[in-house]
Amino acid sequence: MNGASAGTPGTEGHGRSDDDGAKNYGDDDNAVIHRDSSEFDRGLSFFDAIYGFAVTLLIANVDLPRAQEWQDLSSLAESGLGQQLFGVILSFVVICVLWRVNVRIISKMTGLDGPMLVANLVATGLVILVPFTTDAISDPETSGLALPTVLYAVNIAGVSLAQSTVYQLGRRAGLERHPTSSRQNLAALSDALVTPAVFLCSIPVALTIGASAAQLFWLVLVVLLPVSGRMSTRLA
Repeated sequence: MNGASAGTPGTEGHGRSDDDGAKNYGDDDNAVIHRDSSEFDRGLSFFDAIYGFAVTLLIANVDLPRAQEWQDLSSLAESGLGQQLFGVILSFVVICVLWRVNVRIISKMTGLDGPMLVANLVATGLVILVPFTTDAISDPETSGLALPTVLYAVNIAGVSLAQSTVYQLGRRAGLERHPTSSRQNLAALSDALVTPAVFLCSIPVALTIGASAAQLFWLVLVVLLPVSGRMSTRLA
C-alpha cells in the first residue's frame, strides 16, 4: 500500500495530502494510516466487506430438501432444514456482533498502524471460517459430534481475542482518540474477554458432556455480557 510521505516539521515541499495519510508501507510497516485519509477508508471498507461476505456465505450451508420432504411441515422438519437454519441465524447474529465490535474499536482510534492491520487481518481471516464451522455444527450428520462444536468455539473465541489485540495495539501505539487510564483499560479488557472465555470454557463441556450441552452453555453470554458491561462502566 503506497502513500505520499506525511508532512513533518523540517520537511520542505511536502504537505500532508488528503488522500495519503501514511508513509510508504514498503519503507515503514509501522506507519500510521490516519483517519482522515482515503487509505483509512479503503482499509475499513475492506474489513467491512469480509464481514459482509462471511454473512452471505452462511446461506450456502443450507441444503435444499428433497421434493418429497416438502409434502408437509413434519417431513420438512425431519429433513434437518430447521437445524441448518438455526445455525445460519446463530452465526448471522454472531458475525454481526463481531462486526459491530470491530467498528467500535476502529471508531476509537485516530488511525491504524501495521501491527493493528495484521491483527485485524487475523480477526477477519477467522471470520471467513465461521461459515465453515457453522456448517459443521448445523449439519444433521455432524451436529451431534463434539469436534464441530469445539472448532466453532475456538473460531469465535479466536476472532474475539484478535479484536481485543487490535485495540490493545492501538492503545500501546498512542492512537486512542480519547486516551484511557490503566484502570479504564483493564475494565474494558475484562469485559471484552468474557465472550472468548465463555466459548473456550464450553470446549471441555462439549468433550465431556456433549455438543448440545456446550451450545446451551453459550447462552450464559445473554446474562454475563450485560452484567460485565455494567461492571466495566462502574470500574472505569
